[in-house]
Amino acid sequence: MSSQLPSPSAAHDPRLRVAVDVGGTFTDVVLLRGTEKHTLKVLTTPTAPEQAVLGGVEEVLRLAGAGWADVDLLILGTTLATNALIERKGAPTALLTTHGFRDLVEIGLEDRFAQYDVFLDKPAPLVPRHWRHGVVERTDAAGRVITPLDEAQVVELARRLLADGIESVAVCFLHGYANPAHERRVRDLLREHAPGLWVSLASDVCPEIREYERLSTVSANAYVQPQVAGYLRRLQEGAAARGLRAEPFLMTSGGAITTLQAGIDEPVRLVESGPAGGAVLARQVAEQIGAARALSFDMGGTTAKICFIDDYQPQVSRSFEFGRVHRHLKGSGLPIRIPVIEMVEIGAGGGSIARVNHLGVVQVGPDSAGSSPGPAAYGLGGELPTVTDAHAALGTIDPARFAVGKVRLDPQRAREALLRGLAAQTGLDIEPAAQAVIEIVTENMANAARVHASELGKVAEDSTVIAFGGAAPLHAALLARKLGVARLVIPNSAGVGSALGFLWAPVAYQTVRSLAQRLDRIDHAAVDKLLAELTATADDVVLRAAPGASLVRHRQAFMRYAGQGHEIPVELPDGPFDVASGKALHERFEARYAALYGRSLPHIAAEAVSWSVAVEAGGRAAPEPDEIVADAHRAQPSGTRRLYDAETGQWSEVPVFERAALGAGKWIEGPALVVEDETTTHVISGFEARVSKLGALVLDDTTAARRQRAPAAEAEAV
Repeated sequence: MSSQLPSPSAAHDPRLRVAVDVGGTFTDVVLLRGTEKHTLKVLTTPTAPEQAVLGGVEEVLRLAGAGWADVDLLILGTTLATNALIERKGAPTALLTTHGFRDLVEIGLEDRFAQYDVFLDKPAPLVPRHWRHGVVERTDAAGRVITPLDEAQVVELARRLLADGIESVAVCFLHGYANPAHERRVRDLLREHAPGLWVSLASDVCPEIREYERLSTVSANAYVQPQVAGYLRRLQEGAAARGLRAEPFLMTSGGAITTLQAGIDEPVRLVESGPAGGAVLARQVAEQIGAARALSFDMGGTTAKICFIDDYQPQVSRSFEFGRVHRHLKGSGLPIRIPVIEMVEIGAGGGSIARVNHLGVVQVGPDSAGSSPGPAAYGLGGELPTVTDAHAALGTIDPARFAVGKVRLDPQRAREALLRGLAAQTGLDIEPAAQAVIEIVTENMANAARVHASELGKVAEDSTVIAFGGAAPLHAALLARKLGVARLVIPNSAGVGSALGFLWAPVAYQTVRSLAQRLDRIDHAAVDKLLAELTATADDVVLRAAPGASLVRHRQAFMRYAGQGHEIPVELPDGPFDVASGKALHERFEARYAALYGRSLPHIAAEAVSWSVAVEAGGRAAPEPDEIVADAHRAQPSGTRRLYDAETGQWSEVPVFERAALGAGKWIEGPALVVEDETTTHVISGFEARVSKLGALVLDDTTAARRQRAPAAEAEAV
């Protein structure tokens, strides 16, 4: 199979490109060929995700009058690794670590994420204690061997692992990042004496200092590897059997495209792949409309994701947490150290279950009905009320148009579920109970955005909300109002936005490795050798995906003053790392530190802890600029729909507009509904919507504009 990756960013690319985003409830599929576009949603098949992918691609190809052999590019994003971690449905996994350190995954950082919570629960480790084994070996922080590896013990452990039914093994020795020889020898011995085991090495997956994060990351990789690798291989075989010529490619958590084999080797890099595609789309839209500060809002059937974008770049991090015990508290989850687009993700989606908790309060999520049995309105066996059921009961969703007609909603089933699950217990009528679900789930998302903004030192009100995903346009206007945001944008094909973002993502890969060096006595040759190795590794991955491509390299050192506990990224000079480069690096660190903290500390020695090389294929083409065209003509509705008005407590007829029929510049005054195949935009009262030149739906809160004008008018009067 070919491994050539066509450029996904060329305008009106004549190649046939397909992107698939496997979500917890729906699998979204997008096909582009020149200016031709086809999109659809199919229900995810949780036990065999490849079935929904293959079926969805088959169907979208029929819409385009094409076959599998015509596909030039297939890009996949998946929540399989995410769901396996959160739901604890990974493979039976063992951990081999340095003797005396097997409990480090529970000791963690020896801190409390909620200092005064006497009932605090910490997240359980992925590997239970009886499957964690200490191995006799030891190297120091410089990589010098202190205690040789006990190979006989490893051979005996191989037999025990097989007897225990272990499928995957994580290997993480105390200073394996400095000298991976012992970890690699363990892998060789396990392959010889237990050839059926999957083996993940921390020196491959996360070769950095800080043993707890390294242990947690390699454990997560091993935990999901059998499941993800099996899915990817079955998918590859199924697509090839149907005639696919080119190998599928994968979206990573860092917002880049990589090879299928890279995903099999390091599936932990795929954990946030779907949400990352949404952030890439939001960046694209932000650039098109000139929104230097944007808030990406992605809401699907299971979760909602929020990401801040500044100067057209999503926030990027070297680590994130999964499975938080307390969803808004940092430190309450397990850390994974990989390049990732930084976002907050909460259990708030169309399938989020609503119930009355032990305090008699309506609670929504974080658990979801998923695709099976799904919301009550699906008629597939679900009986608990969900967010989708609330919308069906209030009239905001057209039952016949939901999910491109793949699932025909039954509003009566939704009303019955709301009556049983909420109304009867709270004393509310069905409509107020349904409205309570909408308000609460939206407030949950708004609160998550506020907390995330506070953690990053940002202000949500300064941003433009860019909303996509099957459920986001239904909630976006209400969310914007809760956040005090005056403008929001619903891009074209918003219902499959993350999948669409895959086609704008670059081919890229980042490598990081720790090598502690004080700048006043730095080993230039050792650093130069390390950078060459990191560059060769990243180049190899990118060139396997894009043979012959021109490469753009970005090198960084993660630095601090000696004695500090955290580092800041500093750009490395180009070329060989020599005495002049070391001096330039020191100057850049002092300037960067002063810019961040208001002062530098020249009397304290500076040190570099880790080194990174990121490689990208070619340059990213600038997107076509968009603008809001002034047009005095109000759009004409295609009909009306009976909608419940929470403010008046009455049902009323509101205009319905077909998005495909809206011309550039046409404007709509809320309340109104704008419908399309994959989603519905609810333009609430007080908002006006206009269609941009490129077809984006731009909503402005006129009440927010009035609020902003009022203080200025008062000040002028005074």
